[in-house]
Amino acid sequence: MIFGRRQKSGQVPLGERITALSQAADLCRGRVDDALVDAALQAAQRADERLGLGGEYTVVALAGATGSGKSSLFNGLAGAQIATAGVRRPTTDRTLAAWWGDTEPAELLDWLNVPVRRPLGRGRPELSGLVLLDLPDFDSTSARHRVEVERLLGLVDMFIWVVDPQKYADAALHERYLAPLAAHAGVMTVVLNQADRLTPEELRAASGDLRRLVDADGLGSTPLMVTSAMSGLGVDDLRRRIARAVRDRKVVTERLATDIDQAAVALAGQLGEPATMRLPRERLDALDQALAEAAGIPLVTRAVLVSSRHRGSLATGWPVLSWLGRFRPDPLRRLHLDLPALRGRGTGQQANPPAQVQRTALTGASGGVQAAQVSRAVRALSDDASRGLPAGWATAVRAASVSHADGLADALDHAVATTGLAMGRGRRWWGVVRIVQWFLFAVLVVGAGWMIINALLGGDLLPVPRWRQMPVPVLLMVGSALGGIVVAGLARLGVEVGARHRSADAQEALMLAVARVTDVAVIAPVESELERYEQARQAVATAKGEQ
Repeated sequence: MIFGRRQKSGQVPLGERITALSQAADLCRGRVDDALVDAALQAAQRADERLGLGGEYTVVALAGATGSGKSSLFNGLAGAQIATAGVRRPTTDRTLAAWWGDTEPAELLDWLNVPVRRPLGRGRPELSGLVLLDLPDFDSTSARHRVEVERLLGLVDMFIWVVDPQKYADAALHERYLAPLAAHAGVMTVVLNQADRLTPEELRAASGDLRRLVDADGLGSTPLMVTSAMSGLGVDDLRRRIARAVRDRKVVTERLATDIDQAAVALAGQLGEPATMRLPRERLDALDQALAEAAGIPLVTRAVLVSSRHRGSLATGWPVLSWLGRFRPDPLRRLHLDLPALRGRGTGQQANPPAQVQRTALTGASGGVQAAQVSRAVRALSDDASRGLPAGWATAVRAASVSHADGLADALDHAVATTGLAMGRGRRWWGVVRIVQWFLFAVLVVGAGWMIINALLGGDLLPVPRWRQMPVPVLLMVGSALGGIVVAGLARLGVEVGARHRSADAQEALMLAVARVTDVAVIAPVESELERYEQARQAVATAKGEQ
């Protein structure tokens, strides 16, 4: 019979549960108790290894205290004198394995690390496929024996606890072994051995008392059997129970499924109840605004407005005044944002590849107030995102929100420097106005030159015609001056409208750039952590066998 990885029809396959537990443990690392994570990984590894060894053999272990008659019962079940107890003080000091079948389960016994092996072939066909272990005494004075018992208890498929009438109520048995293993009640059997030493009345009292203690340990579904290795009482019944477990081949998956479930439940306890994980729109907007102020975007948009006015005035104003205006500083040049690509036909996209972008003069200009605002906005967002999460996960979300804090200022400065401000857009009409202004200025120069030449050389060297009694040179000068003023005034209105549109477009482009920084530096790490939490919950649910 080929060993399957499914428990029952309709349930999650055990192999998938093992994989899910391993994934859940990896996802929980650093966010829940490391001891629970390590225990889950170990449980998944043990289960995966046990499944890989197949289910042709079932491992049943006899465990008991010194003097319980465990080794004698082992011999009685085997039908051969295999296990030998000590002469002076009956004790088992090493694990012994007896197996029934056609081929030795060498890989399985190697995995169990049990070197003492006794093949019993097919002497008892009903036990074919059984590996029976006689464990060292769990109350041995040797710590090595106790470690060996606990190691094998974590590996075997089925437990049989052998107790005697004198020590069945021993606290060490119940508190250290039976109660902690209560989840495995379905693959355990408690045996009251040495029944031949008691009268019928004493046996009834002892078995009733033991039943009460076992029930108190949480093992209400665990069978309690009475045996005597000396007289053979109950040995055949116990052998039939073991044979039935081997034949049904269920205890292996039941044991492993319980291990996986226990580890998954322990992790689930660290994940808490499902939380409503969201990043409120108002928090995102507040964070974008705080980062925009920290990046100096209000300063840049103001500089775009003023620079557009300044450059428009230079291009469309009276030439002499425009020439004088060139000595006034340009705000964008002062901020190191007057790159050729930014003065070109920008469309709001990145103007230069990052390697070619110089640093702006905005770094550090926002000051500590804006930095504090950014810190508050990030903290408020992470608090909202982590609300309802267990402490470890909430801490991880907060840590993720500031994981890029050291490079945030540079990222913002880079975003501003690489955002096209479209300063060259909508300026074609400036050239037309400039031609008109220079024409009017030329007319003014002609009129003024005409008058100056006549004044310097005397007389009417150059004839001065009149129009309605007004000298034409004077008309040229006054008309061109008035025309220049009117054209400059009208152009100023156009420049103002264009400057405001350009400033608004720049603000929109810069806010989009800041939003991209926010997404990369804050939102993406937080969302990644929240997604990790959800993946951990789903993996734990799968490990628990939930569809």
